[in-house]
Amino acid sequence: MKIMSKAALAISAACMMTVSTSAAAEISGNVGLVSQYFFRGIAQTYTASASAGVDYEAGGFYVGTWAADVQDGIEVDFYGGYGFETDGGLGFSAGVTSYQYTGDFDSAYNEVNLGFSFGMFSATYNIGQHKEEFDLGIPESDYDFFTLSLEHEGFYATYGSWGKDFDGDYVEVGYGAEVAGFDVGVALIANSEELDLETGEGDESLVFSIGKSF
Repeated sequence: MKIMSKAALAISAACMMTVSTSAAAEISGNVGLVSQYFFRGIAQTYTASASAGVDYEAGGFYVGTWAADVQDGIEVDFYGGYGFETDGGLGFSAGVTSYQYTGDFDSAYNEVNLGFSFGMFSATYNIGQHKEEFDLGIPESDYDFFTLSLEHEGFYATYGSWGKDFDGDYVEVGYGAEVAGFDVGVALIANSEELDLETGEGDESLVFSIGKSF
């Protein structure tokens, strides 16, 4: 995620993966295209962005990697952790994520991810550090990030808020469905002035997506 040095923005991945504790191992992949890449309320691109990833899961443990075009380079994420769901429907997960970048887009982010879910509701709490990059004028900083989400029959709403060395929040509402074997979606994202890197006034953006999992 690209940042303005005056804002000292920090990024993390909401890597909440609530899975059952089945012993069966599974490898899955995904490809996608979005009209504009947003992450946690902050625009990563102002044009379309393509992405692809691969995941391995066994007995509740998971590892994976995901990459996306961020215009000034490539974002490459590495993550792993463990998740489980109780018979009563409570889901928990804990993991780590590292964000790396090619080119001059940004410096690395490393974080711990915690997740909880029950029925239509889910929440995540992420604690991370943005690494110093002298050549890009980026100082080292600490951050945390919290989300609360509601999902029902393809419709969803998420509120996200940043803390520690960064401030700002956003709301995202959207809908996703499977059409002819593809996952398609639309989302409206409204971010606060701290997260609006283009104008610094806060903004609303409509984002379309299409993807395929296999």
